[in-house]
Amino acid sequence: MTARDDFIARFGGVFEHSPFIAERAYDGGLIFVPLTAKGVHQALVSVFRTASREERLGVLRAHPDLAGKLAIAGELTEDSRKEQAGAGLDRLTPQEHTRFTELNTAYIEKFGFPFIVAVKGLDRKDILAAFEKRIGNSADDEFETAAAQVERIAGLRLAALLPEG
Repeated sequence: MTARDDFIARFGGVFEHSPFIAERAYDGGLIFVPLTAKGVHQALVSVFRTASREERLGVLRAHPDLAGKLAIAGELTEDSRKEQAGAGLDRLTPQEHTRFTELNTAYIEKFGFPFIVAVKGLDRKDILAAFEKRIGNSADDEFETAAAQVERIAGLRLAALLPEG
């Protein structure tokens, strides 16, 4: 396995199901040794921000619904499963689950991608409040908010894998 292959295998999923970001960062000479969470995050975010709008939309669409069908079916990525469980989304009351399902459906119909929030440090009430607030955003504002949340999620995932630096 080459150094490139190793890097992509290790960091290709930091941006949910979007290994092209790690590939472009590596191929573009943006990765420096020693690897640090801050350095790799800066490189990956740079690639994400310069990707086409359609590519960025694809990254947003690669994220699962919060407490949605994939979670129920046990088909989340390991990172997403841990993140959602850490926020208590695997322990919703029937009423909370109904509200999340309603909001997920309305949000996807309005924006064309799932609601994305970095759940670390939040509980299900915080997440529900953010959901209810952000569903009123304009399409452009919400695209940028969701993209910023994706970047934050990537940073948190990298912090768990690498020294801060």
